[in-house]
Amino acid sequence: MATASRVRAYIGLGANVGDAADTLAAAVHALAALPGVRLRGVSRLYTTTPVGVLDQPDFHNAAVALDVPAGPDPATGATNLLVALKELERAFGRQVRQRWGPREVDLDILVFGRHAIATSRPPQGQSADPAKARLPLVVPHRDARHRLFVLAPLLDLAPRLVPPSWGETVAAAAERQRGIEGARAARPIASWDGEGWSPLE
Repeated sequence: MATASRVRAYIGLGANVGDAADTLAAAVHALAALPGVRLRGVSRLYTTTPVGVLDQPDFHNAAVALDVPAGPDPATGATNLLVALKELERAFGRQVRQRWGPREVDLDILVFGRHAIATSRPPQGQSADPAKARLPLVVPHRDARHRLFVLAPLLDLAPRLVPPSWGETVAAAAERQRGIEGARAARPIASWDGEGWSPLE
């Protein structure tokens, strides 16, 4: 029997409501348990400075590398993954709040193989962020290249990756953004031990 085709996807995780570290650990396990998915890597856990709305707790952020079903075409494969992510967000109690506001958990497709994708979102794939609810799904994520809270975890997993349309590696983008935001904007605090987070020495 032929093996189903898979594609390497990178997912950004974030949370700042409740025990964010425990939430993100549970989210990693939930992502790994999705049908047809193989977990290939987990970044360190970071504490990061909020963007947009500053009057809120710092975020915890991480990223995972997953091999996921490719689907019949890239747009369909990415949309299927998006729907699974939004279902997990709802299962983790994600609430509708203002843009850039507090989040129980946020799961975003950062990169989907070598594909540049722009496609409409099905109703079950719409964001809990009202400002983004009806925006198309765009991959690579439209803000990833300019957000250290995304780039720092992604750097742990794929420093030499050149996402479609970036024209630079993740490492180069992270170095540039660290110079803009400052090193304290994304601070590693724990590593993944296969079960959960182990504090860094």
